[in-house]
Amino acid sequence: MSEERLRRVRGGVRSFPDFPVPGVLFRDISPLLKDPEAFKALIDLLEDHLRASFPKIDVIAGLDSRGFLIGPPLAQRLGIGFVLIRKKGKLPGPTESISYALEYGKAELEIQNDAVEPGQKVVIVDDLLATGGTMRAACELMKRLKADILECLVIIELRLLKGAEKLESIPFHSLLQYD
Repeated sequence: MSEERLRRVRGGVRSFPDFPVPGVLFRDISPLLKDPEAFKALIDLLEDHLRASFPKIDVIAGLDSRGFLIGPPLAQRLGIGFVLIRKKGKLPGPTESISYALEYGKAELEIQNDAVEPGQKVVIVDDLLATGGTMRAACELMKRLKADILECLVIIELRLLKGAEKLESIPFHSLLQYD
């Protein structure tokens, strides 16, 4: 059953060569989101993984913007809250922010100061891990708020870019891996 669900999820990912720049093979999850059965299979697989791995999770934190697509239904299934990690300037109220390097520039992420309580057990979700810079920055924000990061969880990992190495000792899980 799990293998069939994984095949269905993998079938919902398509590739676009040379997007957004020449030499990049973009992995697009749009077909996965459009197919309700494939999306259900995705959330089922992620839920099964988290339930088997962690007896207690307090919060799912989703990265701007595709983490917002998988995080809320996953949090709802688990009966827990969902918090946003956004691009700079998108959240009201007091925030904690971090700047980090991208392959081709800089970016900033932020989270509301009261999004998580010290000691809360958090899983950070996104659609894809490439070079790991954005996920690493999200982990740093959670550490500043004194959260306990249980795992970073993504649909797709691009292994050749070695992003998981940037996470150092933080547990990491990807549903699909591409070289």
